Amino acid sequence: MPEGIIESLDHEARGVTRLDGKTVFVEGALPGETVEYASYRRKPSYEVARALHILKASPDRVSPRCPHFGVCGGCSMQHLDPLAQVAAKQRLLEDNLRHLGRLTAEQLYAPIYGQPWSYRYRARLSVRFVAKKGGVLVGFHERKSSYVADMQQCEILPFHLSAMLLPLRELVGRMTIRDRLPQIEVAVGERMTALVLRILDSLTTVDEVLLREFADRHGVVFYLQPAGPATAYRFYPLEGPRLSYVLPDFAVEHFFSPTEFTQVNHPVNRVLVRRALRLLDPRPGEHIADMFCGLGNFTLPIARSGASVLGVEGSPELVRRAVENAATNGLQDRVEYRVANLFAATDDTLSDLGRFDKMLIDPPREGALELVKSLGSESPLRIVYISCSPATLARDAAILVSQKGYRLRGAGVVNMFPNTSHVESIALFERAAGS
Repeated sequence: MPEGIIESLDHEARGVTRLDGKTVFVEGALPGETVEYASYRRKPSYEVARALHILKASPDRVSPRCPHFGVCGGCSMQHLDPLAQVAAKQRLLEDNLRHLGRLTAEQLYAPIYGQPWSYRYRARLSVRFVAKKGGVLVGFHERKSSYVADMQQCEILPFHLSAMLLPLRELVGRMTIRDRLPQIEVAVGERMTALVLRILDSLTTVDEVLLREFADRHGVVFYLQPAGPATAYRFYPLEGPRLSYVLPDFAVEHFFSPTEFTQVNHPVNRVLVRRALRLLDPRPGEHIADMFCGLGNFTLPIARSGASVLGVEGSPELVRRAVENAATNGLQDRVEYRVANLFAATDDTLSDLGRFDKMLIDPPREGALELVKSLGSESPLRIVYISCSPATLARDAAILVSQKGYRLRGAGVVNMFPNTSHVESIALFERAAGS
């Protein structure tokens, strides 16, 4: 078996080594380690392999906390010390900016991170009846597989949800529609936990009784989703607290439906919003745009500063929720929302939105290519860009700097998903007036 010295981690947390001029991605290997590996996929320019033996271990290697690590696809970095994970993600961000964007940030911001365990307030769990496993499985998929991992616990879910995995398996196993219930989406709010059952058939009376008993016993609220996410409705109990999360620094509470997008890590999101607002520095009298605003995660804190804000989002459902949240928080006079497809932005559609002093951009993984390409001579002097993909951030940053006259003043990582390879980041762009 070949041996290799691991140089770095790639975007999937695989170790990178070289063999006869070919790049080899080694699963389970860490930077600085010498490993023996076996390749299972060979291409002309690269290979993908699994580490068989760690001949020289990294000092940052730790024992995975979860007994399902390596089988479950929910985590890929539990064998790396949590602080070393943050450092590896920072290097990945810098490498993407340098190699894809030909850029170096003028300042590297201190990374944003929090507790590495029990942080995941949102999750989508698959459900399968598997006779060979003795019944129903509830959990994440196995790595690179459509099979559901045989999970008894989950270290990244809040403790009460982790402890609910086995009871949920028993519950679904007793239901008449166990073969027609492929997914359970979970959402934890400030005062309640929601479980959304994706059902392909109607519940029977027996099923309804089982759900009510389970909800009463475990203190959860069941929603039923017969079709797309917008069809989810509250089943039991009908009365009680609603899902919400708070941003105490800005005296804001966001209410949301369990199938609407919110950040999975509420504590880290609070720090992220605080950092974004500090970099954006909104002031009374300024007009600020919040692009890809969702239900107003950044919009309402900006408005609380005294600035007026236009939030733009492609989902009509999220915009309706954002309008409700603005009114609930008494900020409707400072906030306006519009539905627009920012992936199809043009010079004309952007100019129709008006002129802005500053802008916050928080796109999905695809980035904001058409939006940044459409910025004209009256573009904002300051842009804060929140990214969940270092590659698309680097691509968009290159356009802002080389074509639009901005400087990349700073960038840093946000470890929203500890123990996974997912990298979020925040960057600040500024341009001089008239440039």
